[in-house]
Amino acid sequence: MKQAPSEAALPRGFRFSATACGLKKTGALDLALLSSDVPASAAAVFTQNLVVAAPVVVSKAHLKASKGRMRAVIVNAGNANCATGPAGQEASVRTVQETARHLRCRPEEVAVCSTGVIGVLLPVEKILRALPGIARNRRPSARSFAEFSLAICTTDTRPKTATTSFRMGGKRIHLVGCSKGAGMIHPNMATTLAFVATDANIAPALLQRTLRDVISRTFNAISIDGDTSTNDTLLVLANGAAGAPPIKSNTAAYRAFSRALEEVCHSLALQIVADGEGAQRVIEIEVRGAKTEAAARRIGQTIATSPLVKTAFAGGDPNWGRIFAAAGRAGVKFDPHRVDIHMAGIPVLRHGQPLDFNERAASNRLLEKNVYVVMNLHAGRATARYWTCDFTAEYVRINASYRT
Repeated sequence: MKQAPSEAALPRGFRFSATACGLKKTGALDLALLSSDVPASAAAVFTQNLVVAAPVVVSKAHLKASKGRMRAVIVNAGNANCATGPAGQEASVRTVQETARHLRCRPEEVAVCSTGVIGVLLPVEKILRALPGIARNRRPSARSFAEFSLAICTTDTRPKTATTSFRMGGKRIHLVGCSKGAGMIHPNMATTLAFVATDANIAPALLQRTLRDVISRTFNAISIDGDTSTNDTLLVLANGAAGAPPIKSNTAAYRAFSRALEEVCHSLALQIVADGEGAQRVIEIEVRGAKTEAAARRIGQTIATSPLVKTAFAGGDPNWGRIFAAAGRAGVKFDPHRVDIHMAGIPVLRHGQPLDFNERAASNRLLEKNVYVVMNLHAGRATARYWTCDFTAEYVRINASYRT
């Protein structure tokens, strides 16, 4: 797994570009375009929030109208274009229409995404003025991909990118992905804006099925603050440009593709957690011995979203009682007298009873960049992992002044 893509790591037949069109007050890159040279199979998952931004509405409709065959996605940062009424809807429609005109494709072959402040009218004319240049300057280069990845960021401190590849039928299949997100991160999917491009040959329906399976263990297994955005979108495009045979279900090639997609999504998801607003460390919570995977995930999610747990990790406090109590309110039945807990490799609870341990040594381990918590319910064989970050005063400062 590589995070910084080289030229050779990029999938064939894709082009990228970015520009500053004036949506960000800083003058930074804020408009990005990803396109495929040919119609690509497309799969996507969107926010489950009832408050839905105009670009999500438009992209959903286009994915359906095109029957999962798309050419491009146009993305702006600095304005979410959410809760902006008919004017917001028109802005998204005009954006895809003009993008399609410059790419010489149908509007329904273009997805549109926005991220930024909610409830502010999108100055779409700035986007429309920048479209001719951004369409003309598309390149199949690592630099252009890096600029695309940077342009979609908001409160992120750094871009998130990942690549991988595998061989199939004598050909090498490449996957590259990027995402943004540092706050308003929580399932259900999506939890961010994320884009994956691959030169694999796979039908839209199978790609969609694969994506839904993969996100359950990646983007749907992370949380920063328990809040979901109104604009969340994860889009995967597969154009077949590698020249390999079509990927069929229940084959070795399919399993290899599924693993590769999960690798990219897993890397992007964990990079989001590591860059959580104000975050100092990544916390992996593994719940073992549950009756079902869903039960294990629910407990993991409850622990991961507990402010008391997250603040304890911010201070390196081995307060296992907060973890135990959070699990107990998850709505999953288990016997507390059978539970074991390890924090950073140190056993702190066995069969529901506290263990003696060196508090200072435990605190030092909890201050490392990556912290592991294991809870064993001893109630079954199912396991699930969940990732979060600590909750610091810096998170409060960032979000207290987000609009001002």
